[in-house]
Amino acid sequence: MAATVSERRGAEIAAIVAVVAIVTGALLRFHGAATDPLWLDEAYSAFAGDHPFGFIWRMVPQYETHPPVYYSMVRLWGLLTGHSLIARRMLGLLCGLATIAVAGMVAGRLGRQTRMSARERGWLIAAMLILVSLQPLLIAMSRQVRPYPVMILVYGLSLLPLLRLVKDDAMRRPLDRLSIIGFFVCEALMLWLHSLGPLFGLTMTLALVVAVLGPNLKRGDWAWLVGGQVAVGLLYLPAFLIMLHQARTWVQTGWVVFDAPAVPITVAQIWLNWNLWACLIGLGLAAAGGALLMRRVGGVRVLGVLLLMAVLPVALSILLSATVSPVFLARTLSPTAVPALLLVSLGLAWPGRGAWVALAGFVLVVGATSAIDREEARRGPPQDWYGAIEWLEPRMAPGDVVWAYPNEGALPLAYALQDQRRALPWRQVPAPMPALVVPGFHPTGSMGAVSLYPAQIDGLMRTSEATRPPTIWLLRLSPELYDKGDVMLHALERERVEVGTFRSRQIDLIGLRRLDLPPVAAAQQTQP
Repeated sequence: MAATVSERRGAEIAAIVAVVAIVTGALLRFHGAATDPLWLDEAYSAFAGDHPFGFIWRMVPQYETHPPVYYSMVRLWGLLTGHSLIARRMLGLLCGLATIAVAGMVAGRLGRQTRMSARERGWLIAAMLILVSLQPLLIAMSRQVRPYPVMILVYGLSLLPLLRLVKDDAMRRPLDRLSIIGFFVCEALMLWLHSLGPLFGLTMTLALVVAVLGPNLKRGDWAWLVGGQVAVGLLYLPAFLIMLHQARTWVQTGWVVFDAPAVPITVAQIWLNWNLWACLIGLGLAAAGGALLMRRVGGVRVLGVLLLMAVLPVALSILLSATVSPVFLARTLSPTAVPALLLVSLGLAWPGRGAWVALAGFVLVVGATSAIDREEARRGPPQDWYGAIEWLEPRMAPGDVVWAYPNEGALPLAYALQDQRRALPWRQVPAPMPALVVPGFHPTGSMGAVSLYPAQIDGLMRTSEATRPPTIWLLRLSPELYDKGDVMLHALERERVEVGTFRSRQIDLIGLRRLDLPPVAAAQQTQP
């Protein structure tokens, strides 16, 4: 009886901690969502979503590496909710909250079908809810007007039909048709949501093979599986053609740099967090969880599915980055955190005396994760456009103009001005987004954002647009990419003098006043 009371008390404590973690995770996801300006990538999403569906499906594929499905979602969401800052971010926020719920459902199904005791299942669900609620990368992605929170949710959802199919195969019964359909819907969405969709699609196909392939498959099962996979492939074909159209540019000139020594810490950030000790403990918990699964009914197949879903996209991304083109980024691989965290959570379901060791390790992991969450909450926005406007507005005189070079820099500036209901004169150089027919080169692989060659810049300096304004406020994003050698800056400095600077991360804003005009007091403000 004492053991029963102890187990009940432990389950109650686990439930309370899980609820606290969920509430904390929700608050962290909403932190800054209504006050931090859109950064460049989010502005790309908003820009596409503010256009009609015809533009999204006809024009966006000509300059954007990602398929148009997510931008269509943004368009539809904007029609339903409006275009305020919080409305734009609400789609990702809701997906982030839904991911927590789905994580709990996946853990519950896994516990039931592997015949865990009530205590083990309760701890597994609680651990999964806590880790998914507090994982720093998942929190950060929930606030993004980007496809990542949708991808995370869809990838997590795909685990539910996979687990059901493993159970059906283990019980030697026909595969559940709704689960097959649900799985292929998830796979098709993953393929269409991001340019790296093929990595996730291949992973999901292999996971399906691990889940069901064996002598128990009936002819009808084969027909559904093969037919579904063919249908997904045909549906993806247009997106594949879009990717091929863009591939040559971003393979040759993509901005991502593959930093091999940083791979371990980035992988740790994707799967758990970047605290070394927490990652080592998490690895131990995952190993214990894997050993536990191997002793359960159908556990070997489940372990194979989870390992594939967590590891293979990351491994393929690293391989592509080392051999073809750098594509290894934490945010693009964030969906793999869900199966990885499930493996870590399984360590807490270990029975017997080992449960207390696992619990101690889990507490340390959660403590380290919470510390990182607090640190991240104190950080400012990725790009401080509101701060740039506050600095710039009182310094602009009649006739002054902001030159956004490259042209994409005008996107987040324009949305920040819209959020604050302010107006400043600005110009996209060399042409408005997307500048598809403007000669030049594309440092980041986007055909819509163009850098000019020195001869083109010299020609621009002779135009009235360059000679007329009293002060040109040169706005450069990541000048080391788009204005290597400060060619545009030096060209403007021939007939102008610097009168003010604002720097904040990638934002580089420099005021350049005509030499033939009276000087003004220097206004310098440099930010880290």
